[in-house]
Amino acid sequence: METIYGLLTGSRAEREEALARAGEILRDGGLVAFPTETVYGLGGNALSAAAAEKIYAAKGRPSDNPLIVHIARVEEMEPLVRDIPESAEKLAAAFWPGPLTMILPKSEAVPRETSGGLDTVAIRLPLDPNARALIQAAGVPIAAPSANTSGRPSPTSARHVAEDLGGKIDMILDGGAVAVGLESTIVDLTGRVPALLRPGAITPEMLEGVLGKIEFDPVLTKPLTPDMHPKAPGMKYRHYAPRAEMFLVDGTQAAAIRKINACAAVAKADGKKVGILASAENLDAYRADAILCLGERAKPAEIAHNLFAALREMDARAVDVIYAEAFPESGVGLAVMNRMNKAAGHHYLHAEEEK
Repeated sequence: METIYGLLTGSRAEREEALARAGEILRDGGLVAFPTETVYGLGGNALSAAAAEKIYAAKGRPSDNPLIVHIARVEEMEPLVRDIPESAEKLAAAFWPGPLTMILPKSEAVPRETSGGLDTVAIRLPLDPNARALIQAAGVPIAAPSANTSGRPSPTSARHVAEDLGGKIDMILDGGAVAVGLESTIVDLTGRVPALLRPGAITPEMLEGVLGKIEFDPVLTKPLTPDMHPKAPGMKYRHYAPRAEMFLVDGTQAAAIRKINACAAVAKADGKKVGILASAENLDAYRADAILCLGERAKPAEIAHNLFAALREMDARAVDVIYAEAFPESGVGLAVMNRMNKAAGHHYLHAEEEK
């Protein structure tokens, strides 16, 4: 398949032409990758079972992993759900358009292929104006997981999409680099108490400011067992993973630096090419084949923005093993560590203090 490319950052005429062509492709059942403020999404008609199946096939994604349905206006949520609770109205007023996905009981309009076989639907109204313009051009809600091969780091640029899906999908819309860099926050509103399923730029503190008490799904700290059905994208399967084996190293910064350098030396002695993901403050403390800066420790949003691109760069540099600093799990840091945990397959090394 030949993949068409459309430019959203050029002239007004180029943008309108690209959006019109992409909308036509989506109406005809094809697949279009497009930018959102979080990551690039792989879009198909959310109301078409066949389009959903094409998305799963292009990504190599398990079909029980639900897709997020993107809408362009709040009013477009109503036909997709059986009931809109007060909690959803409050969250929409506070955070839409924005990087927040809500899980709600689905209507018959949403095929089970889109919902991963569940009776619920994940819905988001993106902040990115190009994403909303595409939905309007298509005239249908767009089901869109991240536009990458399943399990790989999510794409934050059109180039990342092309690396994974070029030749497998109909069109890639290039809107430049994304703003956030991590996927949307997902909150389940179908239970007695709202439950956080995936952290993101909308933090638990922000959700609690609107809803009061929320619960944290156990999968935030440990993987689902094989017999469990994922309620939302990114819960059950290995995600965001580089090709190299990856370890997270926790402990004080001084202890973590010593541990990472010691592990890197052993790996080098074994003939392995070593990569290190570090904070800006500690870059000069390391010795390795590839040392990449994620950002300042006091700026978790910066680290979030850089994480997936750094993981892909480690692939480009063909490292065999990656050692990564752990970060505080407060605010956006919770989302950062959630993604790093999954990328590392929950492999931790604890750095002990010197005695």
